[in-house]
Amino acid sequence: MQDLPVPFPKKILTPSVICIILYTFLLLLSVVTTSGNLLVIISIFYFKQLHTPTNSLILSLAVADLLVGVLVFPFSMVFSLSSCLYHENIFCKVRGSFDITLSTCSILNLCCISIDRYYAVCQPLTYRSKINHHVVMIMILLSWSGSALIGIGVMIAGLSNDKCEERCLIDVLMANTIGPILSFYVPVIIMLCIYLKIFLVAQKQARSIQNTTCQSLKSRATVSKMERKATKTLATVLGVFLLCWTPFFLCITFLPFTNNSVPVPVIETLNWLALSNSMLNPFIYAFFYSWFRSAFRIIISGKIFQGDFANSKLH
Repeated sequence: MQDLPVPFPKKILTPSVICIILYTFLLLLSVVTTSGNLLVIISIFYFKQLHTPTNSLILSLAVADLLVGVLVFPFSMVFSLSSCLYHENIFCKVRGSFDITLSTCSILNLCCISIDRYYAVCQPLTYRSKINHHVVMIMILLSWSGSALIGIGVMIAGLSNDKCEERCLIDVLMANTIGPILSFYVPVIIMLCIYLKIFLVAQKQARSIQNTTCQSLKSRATVSKMERKATKTLATVLGVFLLCWTPFFLCITFLPFTNNSVPVPVIETLNWLALSNSMLNPFIYAFFYSWFRSAFRIIISGKIFQGDFANSKLH
């Protein structure tokens, strides 16, 4: 009796196809992150109108985000989090150090920006004397050096783990407790307190301006409105940062207490969600700031290569 023909099975996505799709998406994410932050960096460097203390801090944040796109994304694609969880080596430790250093640098820059906004809104009369380019450079230097120390500290603690049969206590403390507290939880609490104070002061200023009919205060009201808009924009940057990074930090903080029961795909997804924050900041600037939109258009159109637009008035 002749065998009946076996129906041809439906095509399914093989693991290799899934990997190709995933890596293509991550490569696109890396390109968009690099391009967007490069636009912010070029804009602030090129246009003199953007040479302000606040934008210097935004420049430092963009450099950190650019390095995420150039360094962390390729490292994460080659040495994925899932492979590092099972076969941790020196490259995985370097990858983790880059992750921690740049993410810490981003949030410390945001912390410095919140301090800048505090003086701009709450103490406008002393803002220019207290927050100048010299002070901003010190803040940027402290942000980068502090984040580098935390990243190197976590990596050194991880290297000592090789001498232990199981995970060393110092490794767990640095990677899952001390590291997250220093690089995330403490700065976030500080920023939330500062922005709450800014919000209350801004509300008080708005009511004061509305109750004043003196025409001489018109220019002051305009400046106050601009400062509140800048604060709202940077608070949005902070909010997006929290949405992207909080799930990951909560996960790694409580991971030692769950006996590694969290599925690896969940940790991997939270890690990429956190890294995607570096791609979003340039779009936030472009959405809120008309002068950044104008700068982006001039750069993308190539006009900066056709003439001197450094002194152009950006609207």
